[in-house]
Amino acid sequence: MNNAAEFYNELEDFKTRFDAMEPALELTVKDEAMGIEGFVVVWNTAIAKDGPLSQGGKGCGKGGSRIMKGLKLDDVKRLARAMAEKNSAAGLPLGGAKSGLNADPDAPDYEKKWKRFVRLVKEEGVLCVDGGIFGGFGYDVGGKPPLNALWTIEELGDGKSFTGKPVDKGGTDYDKIGIAGLGVAVAGKTLMEENGKSAQDATFSVQGVGAMGSAVMRFFSEMGGKLQYVSDPKYGGTWHFENGATEEFIQEPSMENLEAEATKISDSYEDCLYQDVDIIFPCALEDTLTKDNAGKVKAKFMSEGANNPTTDEAHQILFDNGTLVIPDIIANPGGIIAAFVELSSNADDLPAEAMKMTRERVADNVRTMMKYVQDLKTVRPDQIADYMTYKNILKDENQGQEKAA
Repeated sequence: MNNAAEFYNELEDFKTRFDAMEPALELTVKDEAMGIEGFVVVWNTAIAKDGPLSQGGKGCGKGGSRIMKGLKLDDVKRLARAMAEKNSAAGLPLGGAKSGLNADPDAPDYEKKWKRFVRLVKEEGVLCVDGGIFGGFGYDVGGKPPLNALWTIEELGDGKSFTGKPVDKGGTDYDKIGIAGLGVAVAGKTLMEENGKSAQDATFSVQGVGAMGSAVMRFFSEMGGKLQYVSDPKYGGTWHFENGATEEFIQEPSMENLEAEATKISDSYEDCLYQDVDIIFPCALEDTLTKDNAGKVKAKFMSEGANNPTTDEAHQILFDNGTLVIPDIIANPGGIIAAFVELSSNADDLPAEAMKMTRERVADNVRTMMKYVQDLKTVRPDQIADYMTYKNILKDENQGQEKAA
């Protein structure tokens, strides 16, 4: 493509074609006596045809398992569609999928219902290990690591159909290791390097110090960054490290360690994102940055750790103000990359393999995205990320994909 007009025309064509796609598999399983209703949706499979999960040309889709009271098939379809985009953005030969169980994860019968759910899905013959196109279960909202993995192994006899398992069960334990946070940190480092800056001594802020934010703090600090600001509801607002956080806090971000090193500057959870630092990492909730507050951002770089933390209007404001953003679908695929490794790799050290692949793929994708940004000049990074995503998904879809019975 030669200019922005051509880019937008092609992007619109890709979007229209993607929106017209139908799921490759929609499955509802029930056990009325136990009050069980569960779902599996595989959105696309053709993208996997040349990869290790080709399944004889049928392909495979993968995503986590959501457990939530009131969950419906349409919810799982929406999530599977989003996983198709995320897996494609990561450059993986892997379609998108999602499974879900309509249940209360805090109810006393949770274990019993989960085991029955995975058994019902197994009996349908849709799992990849049985020749189907569904890659299997994994962690999402309502999951309780490591219990769901252990329960699945107990019920099905092995862990081949569950990703995110403990290492001693043949998994990568990617949540515990923080592989998703590694990807977000790598994305931030690569973004800076592609724009003539270094992560060494780069000042940074992290909003949200859960599993994602904690991992980002740890890995970006290892890359030479200096943590200056942090915020989280459990901290009651935004805190400032005048001389940068110590290794003690980075490794153990407790309230006690925070109070020993930092000064609280605001009761606001968002003020962390408005500080004069080199790069910010929003790792909390979606729609954190909107048209109402995006103009307050001073940092020139941002790497998204949360899912969709920036609205479309905010993306435009940030771009107009000179802040370059790596959107979450490019920065945050570490979890699905680790899942892919669990499904496809025979490496002796699966966590190391997952971390290596995360570093390489995220860095390569950021470089590809920035090449488009630099060539097209007026096109936002998030729009280019969408373009890359759709292009990967649709390159083989003209050959069609069989809708599973």
